[in-house]
Amino acid sequence: MTKQAPLPSGFTAQTTAHEALGSRRLDGLTAIVTGGYVGIGLETTRARSAAGATVVVPARSADKARAALSGLARVELDSLDLSAPASIDAFATRFLASGRALHMLINNAGIMATPLARDARGFESQLATNHLGHFQLTARLWPALLAARGARVVALSSRGHARASVDLDDPNFERRPYDKWVAYGQAKTSNALFALALDARGEAHRVRAFSVHPGAVLTELGRSVPEDEMRAIRARLAAAGHTAYKTTEQGAATSVWCAVSPQLDGLGGVYCEDVDIAKAVPADFTEPSGVRPWAMDPALAERLWAKSEEWTGVRLW
Repeated sequence: MTKQAPLPSGFTAQTTAHEALGSRRLDGLTAIVTGGYVGIGLETTRARSAAGATVVVPARSADKARAALSGLARVELDSLDLSAPASIDAFATRFLASGRALHMLINNAGIMATPLARDARGFESQLATNHLGHFQLTARLWPALLAARGARVVALSSRGHARASVDLDDPNFERRPYDKWVAYGQAKTSNALFALALDARGEAHRVRAFSVHPGAVLTELGRSVPEDEMRAIRARLAAAGHTAYKTTEQGAATSVWCAVSPQLDGLGGVYCEDVDIAKAVPADFTEPSGVRPWAMDPALAERLWAKSEEWTGVRLW
């Protein structure tokens, strides 16, 4: 297993996506970026496009995505709803039918702190969209990842993982009171555990996986959170010593780095932040950095993987 500790990479929290990419060219490579038309997803798309990659951006809102992506070279728009299994399967089928290898899969799209809602299968919406949708998508695209003969999968987690582990006995809040932030924490922990378990399966096939905390960035992700609550969150962050938000260019940097950096050759399964591998911290750590024990627990990752296969009916092989 890759050690959960900074390399160090030489980059900082202020590094931008283009700086993380450096002079590296991505000509001839193909990437998929979910949510790649807004916020840090859009900056992730821009950086890859500028470096020569073909970028496929699946979106729920085609008109909004088309406007945001206008003028970007080698960017293809497709449709995808991560909360709808049939939509996931249809998108993956279309991509596989193109016969292309998939070199970079950036599972970037997500929702945060939404009111209680469930998908058609009964799964809580944040777990369904942020984790299960991307789990199914990755599994369906597995043949294309194998065909790349050297692919990377990046799962967008968050510092929000510190709020909660995964409750495999009641993941959908059927018996416990619903807390939107606990649900978000559970989903973001799931993203980190997904990368850990996927990397364990993919390493022998030259498919490596990483999870990423992009940093505190003001984007549409917070659209479900009332403004007074956002002000209180900003005040708590300031009290903890976190006084500055990242730009979207800085927020996309760690995703870009994890997907292409030669510094990570031969490594995988780790949680990254500020364009480096994050430090492992104890459960009661109070600073806004690092990864908590439950988000890097291999045994819990395997249990979640088995449950995810059961819940979705999808397997890698």
